[in-house]
Amino acid sequence: MLTEHEIEIRVRYSETDAMNCVHHSRYLNYFEMGRTELFRAQGGNYRRMEELGLFFVVASVSVRYRQPARYDDLLRLQTILVKQGPVKLEHQYRLFRGEDLLAEGSSVLACVDSSGTVQPVPENLAELTQQ
Repeated sequence: MLTEHEIEIRVRYSETDAMNCVHHSRYLNYFEMGRTELFRAQGGNYRRMEELGLFFVVASVSVRYRQPARYDDLLRLQTILVKQGPVKLEHQYRLFRGEDLLAEGSSVLACVDSSGTVQPVPENLAELTQQ
């Protein structure tokens, strides 16, 4: 199974603050984009997964900011699935501009059903959600 994936992100003006830096909250959006695209690259489909009644909720997330990203920067986000447990997924993220590391982070996602009850992560989740 694919455990690492990269995407490019062009910083939009609306993602910046008054100092022309990417607002700190936007990094969480970037991480979500990375997770979604990793799952897609594995052959999975989030929409189909939710139609099947499975959801991933963020149990914890952290970000360490090293350098600011700015409007129109072309960024590269590396997303790594570091652990798939019985009911959770753990990811790490590294955001670069060229070779410069701008931020790094991690998240833990719990698998739940539509009522919020914790569910096991299916071993073949990507195959299960293919359309």
